[in-house]
Amino acid sequence: MTAQGVLLVTVVVWVVGLIRPIRWRTFVAALPLPMTAALLTTGVAVDGTQLVGVVGLNLFFGVVAFAYHRFGWPILLADLAGVASYLALAAALRPFALPFGQTLAVTVALWLLAMLVLRRDPAVATAVPARHAAAGDGARMPVVARLLLILAGAVLTGLLGQLLRGLVVTFPYAGVLVAVEVRRELPAFWWHFARNSLALLGFLVGVRLGQDVSAAVALTAGWAGFGLVAAVLHLPGYRSEKRDHHRVSGR
Repeated sequence: MTAQGVLLVTVVVWVVGLIRPIRWRTFVAALPLPMTAALLTTGVAVDGTQLVGVVGLNLFFGVVAFAYHRFGWPILLADLAGVASYLALAAALRPFALPFGQTLAVTVALWLLAMLVLRRDPAVATAVPARHAAAGDGARMPVVARLLLILAGAVLTGLLGQLLRGLVVTFPYAGVLVAVEVRRELPAFWWHFARNSLALLGFLVGVRLGQDVSAAVALTAGWAGFGLVAAVLHLPGYRSEKRDHHRVSGR
């Protein structure tokens, strides 16, 4: 990852730490800024691999949430387990060429299935287990430690470039630190991130449509695709929140 990529990841994690509503924290975490940086610096062409990479991002957060909340692992160890799951997915996909259209259909079907399953209880186990609180796990990670984690992720992806191949674009650069930042709310965060994943698919579809023209056109189309899908996902809820606010305030 370049210095600009490290800066982008740092900004994303910093902003996530400032926002309180979990819905909007997840939206910021899902912005395809690290993907944009990776596409610009690696020159990887978008195909079905990156669509599965979005599934890998959800696998990462799911593994971290289960390891931390269900099994009581320290958050950094849970983070490592999440990265290991992403690397295992990359290794499993390495022998295959994934056609974009068919892979898109499968990933959208998986998204619909995930929404049906996860929406039943999106806020399960959001409280920090007592053993984590007792160990001082609620403390914020020092800035130096955050930067070291980002740099470690950059070095790791460089060393494993051959294994990751196209999945280097969707590697959880920011996710490793975001998971630490939102560890108290990881199950709910995971649900909201899974919901926002449809917008990430929209980003990849836009890039795919424009990449034969130029990188600028591809990224512009990608961000347009992300924004369009995100608006469909979030505008109804935003209007509902405004109505509830006006009702409570008596306006």
